[in-house]
Amino acid sequence: MNIIPAGKLGTGLLIEYDAGHISPSESNNQRIIKEMKDNAVQAGPINFYAILQKSGIENRNGRVYPKNILHREVERYQDLIKQGRALSELNHPESSLVDLERTSHRVTETFWDGDTLMGKIEILTSPAYHKSGIVTCMGDIAANLLRYGVTLGISSRGVGSLKKENGQNLVQDDFELICFDLVSSPSTPGAYLFKDLNDKSIYDEALDEKESTTDITKTLNPSLRLMNKLDSYLQGN
Repeated sequence: MNIIPAGKLGTGLLIEYDAGHISPSESNNQRIIKEMKDNAVQAGPINFYAILQKSGIENRNGRVYPKNILHREVERYQDLIKQGRALSELNHPESSLVDLERTSHRVTETFWDGDTLMGKIEILTSPAYHKSGIVTCMGDIAANLLRYGVTLGISSRGVGSLKKENGQNLVQDDFELICFDLVSSPSTPGAYLFKDLNDKSIYDEALDEKESTTDITKTLNPSLRLMNKLDSYLQGN
């Protein structure tokens, strides 16, 4: 299935890079990463809260998800959460299916804060990683990157069509939400994964923030370089 590029119209795979990311520079995440580094054996599940998506706001791909459509898809997504099947991958495939061999995390909870969709994410690490730090699966890779302070982005994946309405590229009623993948691309400034739900107000910023994508990329450059190397490795390049 074709991916619809940013700013283009049509029907296909809709991938967003504007939801959130784990920033190793934030104080809460510094504490979490320090705990991960200090413990050779990881204790228990690794969970984060995240800003997953926003409705009615034009994102950096120039798209708007109408409130009624996004709410409908989030309601449908609850069945997957209840069944433990709200799985997502490390990096975006050009597919509308979630590959179990590439699964790195799952969404365990979603809730709304105004027009902002919030979620709780569990990194799916292996027993070997918790027992001795051995990396054997995609969840282990994600956890290990976090342990080394790498910035991970969050990006929604779905299928549907876009049409120009009143000067905006609106997601249409045929949209189907698939998942929320971990990626290397930078996300919206201020939208982070964070450990304490009370810290949401610290990170949540408007999408029209004046800081440019170039400035963000420059700030995150060391982490992005490492993630790009991981992209190439996973893609066999």
